[in-house]
Amino acid sequence: MYKELHRYYDTYGTYHTGKIFSDNKHFIHFDVVQDSIYEVLNYVRPNIVISAIRGDFQGQVEAHEDLCDYAKRTGTFVIYLSSANVFDAFTNYPSYELDKTLSESKFGKLKIRCENFFLNYLPEQQYAIIRLPMVFGSNSPRVREIKNAILLQEQVEVFPHLIMNTNTDKKLSQQIHYIINRKRFGIFHLGSNDLIHHQEFINEIIQKLDLKIKPNFKLVYTSNFDRYLAVLPKDNKLPGHLAITNEEVVAESYAY
Repeated sequence: MYKELHRYYDTYGTYHTGKIFSDNKHFIHFDVVQDSIYEVLNYVRPNIVISAIRGDFQGQVEAHEDLCDYAKRTGTFVIYLSSANVFDAFTNYPSYELDKTLSESKFGKLKIRCENFFLNYLPEQQYAIIRLPMVFGSNSPRVREIKNAILLQEQVEVFPHLIMNTNTDKKLSQQIHYIINRKRFGIFHLGSNDLIHHQEFINEIIQKLDLKIKPNFKLVYTSNFDRYLAVLPKDNKLPGHLAITNEEVVAESYAY
């Protein structure tokens, strides 16, 4: 996202581990457990905050509660990256923007709780909640994990009954850029416009990797029937040039 936005906006980011950003004055070290998000906010004084933070769940809750308080007082626009897992208690159909959220997982419940800070305490014109499916990309952590497992002849975990959609880091960054530029707001479902079984999608990624080694799959069945974990747009769509298909996600996701 920094690569996409920094040429057009005075863009800052946070990092937690590693020294890769330590010499870049536009990146600020932030520990979600030990540090206060107010320190970053008061230093940068942003007009827009994009929250893509990972880490300790309780730390995330407190950081987003503080971010909501800051936004309420300052008028800062918040873009919160949420997840399809806010719907993981519903398995019979894909989910749309205005569907009720309900989760059985700790991760999904965390995302719902953080979403609710903005939904309940900020005007709709002051936030964009972006619900994401699995995100891939060239040399992304998910792709590297699959590649390493095959090279080490370890099992690759697949969910044969899971129907999902996907996105890439590059396309997501373009979509967020559009939302900022056009001052769009509300809830967005930013996944591919078609659906695919998880096992089929992983198979296609592996074929693109072309490692000449037969993969060893671990089949994980969480249901006796097909179950959906997919987010599709209906009420808050972006223009067609910002859409993506699973085939395009696969094409962009193998490591060069």
